[in-house]
Amino acid sequence: MRPSEPGPVTLHLWGVPGRAVPRAVLRMASVRPALARLPGLRFAKLLGTGDGRTFTARDADPRRWGLLAVWDDDAAADALDDSPVAASWRRIAEEEWSARLRPLAARGLWSGREPFGRPRPQRWDGPVAAVTRARLVLRRAARFWSAVPPVSADLHRAPGLRMAVGIGEAPLGLQGTFSVWDSAAALNAFAYDRPEHAAVVRRTAQERWYAEELFARLAVLSTRGTVDGADPAAGHSST
Repeated sequence: MRPSEPGPVTLHLWGVPGRAVPRAVLRMASVRPALARLPGLRFAKLLGTGDGRTFTARDADPRRWGLLAVWDDDAAADALDDSPVAASWRRIAEEEWSARLRPLAARGLWSGREPFGRPRPQRWDGPVAAVTRARLVLRRAARFWSAVPPVSADLHRAPGLRMAVGIGEAPLGLQGTFSVWDSAAALNAFAYDRPEHAAVVRRTAQERWYAEELFARLAVLSTRGTVDGADPAAGHSST
């Protein structure tokens, strides 16, 4: 597989009890060497999460943590679940949700790389996930933060949205969202038809808020586990 071609993508979210938050913070550093040694790993980001309503530190949810990874092939992606990295998080987690994804479209960079490759156009009729990620130009951050709340509120009201969580590598300056939608049509309707989102897209180009940005959509191939007691992609409570 050439580097520009997309590989399978996994997203894991671990929910931890309040008493385990200090250990979760330590995990963000301590599992990095083991993660880097996993065979077939192309790209990985350990993530903090939040509700994504303002993209400031007050959004942070210290009880939920994530890992987004891109792999050479399905066998490498499968091996993560039996790895020391996953075992380390499971020792402190009270809830886990994971998704297997396939890139459908992507543009932009994350840490100077194209993590999802350059997917060929393809049709997908099932649920889709969207990943947005940006590195802010700090001197313009205040204007960005002031523009976010109306868009975030509209996102959480959008028809067809199953889940949305803020993701970030750091409390400030590096932020994004991971969302799951009923279909590509539902995602398109939010991205292109909602006036709040369209206004921010225009301002982004005009005011150059971002030093780096990435937008991707991915097919949701399978999911396992729960977020707040339910699988948002499946749309039903876990049994």
